[in-house]
This record gives sequence, structure tokens and C-alpha cells, in this order.
Amino acid sequence: MPVLTPPVRAVLLDMDGTLVNSDAVVERCWRRWAERNGLDGDEVMRVAHGRQGHLTMGLLLPDRPVEQNLAENAVMLDEESSDIDGVVEVPGAARLVASLAGLPHALVTSADDRLARVRMAAAGVPLPPLVITAEHVGASKPDPEGFLKAAAELGVAPAECLVLEDSEAGIAAARAAGMPVLGIGPRAAAHRPDHHVDDLSGVRVSGAADGGLVVELP
Repeated sequence: MPVLTPPVRAVLLDMDGTLVNSDAVVERCWRRWAERNGLDGDEVMRVAHGRQGHLTMGLLLPDRPVEQNLAENAVMLDEESSDIDGVVEVPGAARLVASLAGLPHALVTSADDRLARVRMAAAGVPLPPLVITAEHVGASKPDPEGFLKAAAELGVAPAECLVLEDSEAGIAAARAAGMPVLGIGPRAAAHRPDHHVDDLSGVRVSGAADGGLVVELP
């Protein structure tokens, strides 16, 4: 089982697609939105993952007022928060997060706080003590603000934080923050993360004698 180097001192975890498989809900909500707006659902799904919803809307309908996108995003967040059908853990996620108790780690997600808590609970994945959600940042992934904020609150240098991500926007955000990336699942593989696994079932993290973390991959 290979061990990652250079040393890691904190783990920053994305949620959707990384810890929680919420693809069924995301597909339902975004395809309904696409139909209402006369857009191709497949095209919408190609850009919907990893960003705050209003930014995805802005990319797809660049001439619409920002206020309209924000209003529709609020409606979509309500829809997503009330729909947990098919929300499950990515294999190994609950075990991995539980094993991080007492070690430096954080959840960094583009979801708002309510949606993050609903989905983590539905999937049975423990919520880390430090949670960075949409309310905590001024700019969404692919901007690095969320990851940099988590690193600062943990007191760990960005280069010593390992990011677990699945989406193009999330991987770009981690790279912009100067952090190595462990890609999770098939979406991540296309965006050349530093390391890649199919899921979390074989990933192990433990504390090291020097205060760092030992990260083992299958």
C-alpha cells in the first residue's frame, strides 16, 4: 500500500462526489432546471458539478441578471435539501472521516450549510468539526478561497494540505491553492489529479510521530 509524500498535515474533503454520492438528486434538480430554461440537460450536467448553483446558471445563461440566478439557486437549494432519495456514502467515506477524529481535517463544499448537513446525515458520514460552506466564502470553486480558509483555520500551510475532490472545479481550486489533490471516482480521473482512487474504501489516514499524517492508498 503506497504512502503519499511529501508529508501531509491536514486533509480537506469535498462533499458531493467525494464523500457523498448525491448524483441522483443533482441530476433530477438540474435536468428540471434545464427543461424550464430550454437547455440541453446533458450540457447542463457537464458543468453543474462542483460550483455553487448560481455560478453554473451564470455560465450557461450569461446574459441573465445575477439576481435571477441567485433567486433560482435559492429555490434549487430548497429542492435539493428536501430530496435525499438515492443519497448514499461514497464507499469508505464514513470510515475514513471517523478515522480523522482528532486529526486536522475539514469539509470544504460549495453546498450551503443546510444542504451539507442534510446530505452528510442522509449518507451516514460524520460531519467534521470544521465545515466551510457557501456562506463562508465570497467566491466559489474553482476559486481557492474555501480551501485556503480551511488551511488557515487549521493552522496548516497550503502545500501540506491534501485535498480530496471529484470535480473539475474542485481540482482547479485545490491547484490554485497550491495543494496536492487525491482525485475520487471517474469524474476526477479526467482532470489529472496528483493521485487517484476509484472510491475511499482503501484509503487510510493515521497520525504520525512528527505530528503529520500518514496517507495510504490502495
